[in-house]
Amino acid sequence: MADKSLNRTELVAAVAAESGQSQATVNGVVDALFAVVGKSVADDTKVTIPGWIAFEKTHRAARTGRNPQTGEAIEIAASDSVKVSAGSKLKASVK
Repeated sequence: MADKSLNRTELVAAVAAESGQSQATVNGVVDALFAVVGKSVADDTKVTIPGWIAFEKTHRAARTGRNPQTGEAIEIAASDSVKVSAGSKLKASVK
């Protein structure tokens, strides 16, 4: 695992420096990007930035599981989740 991380504030500052835009402008764009991605995925629309990343809603059917402490069978309810996939350009950038 990487021992470095880039939080949102650092990301906004880095994009602002790279693009020459103000941090306020970049922060607004990042907010809008995630708002659109969140709404689209919630509406069952797959969001893809070709070569970089894809977001899509997935569904898990109801199933029977086991309580690991007691061994008792339990019912796990159906649920929705989000699948995030790395694209080829993103994968190539880490090699």
